[in-house]
Amino acid sequence: MKVVLQRSKAAKVEVESRIVGQIDHGLVLLVGITHEDTERDALYLADKISGLRIFEDETGKMNRSVLDTGGQILSVSQFTLYGDCRKGKRPSFTEAARPEPAKALYEQFNQYLADKGLAVESGIFGAMMEVSLVNDGPVTLILDSRQS
Repeated sequence: MKVVLQRSKAAKVEVESRIVGQIDHGLVLLVGITHEDTERDALYLADKISGLRIFEDETGKMNRSVLDTGGQILSVSQFTLYGDCRKGKRPSFTEAARPEPAKALYEQFNQYLADKGLAVESGIFGAMMEVSLVNDGPVTLILDSRQS
């Protein structure tokens, strides 16, 4: 399971010109799921993300988590994180999980974040979405449950 995490001052996701998820401040998560991912991967990343100290404290050091700051989560499914561009000019997505199991695990991941006490907004799994955000910092990190 891969997550591209961006610290954000504001973010929203729209489907067909309708806002379906929006946060004031917190983290935007682009979430990719592969065939081998399990609930263990989702739980590991939810725990890592909820406690990741990437928000500044009163001295300007990255020492506070999204939980510490009262931040929110905007989680967006992103199968293209498992795109393979090594051959040719068109990516192959064979490493991305099939939609049904991916959707179930994505929803479980979001629930694990909510269980940590985070307000979680999301896009619509499988829809064409427009994601807008104001990256704060900018702070962008890539997390991979297979590289833990």
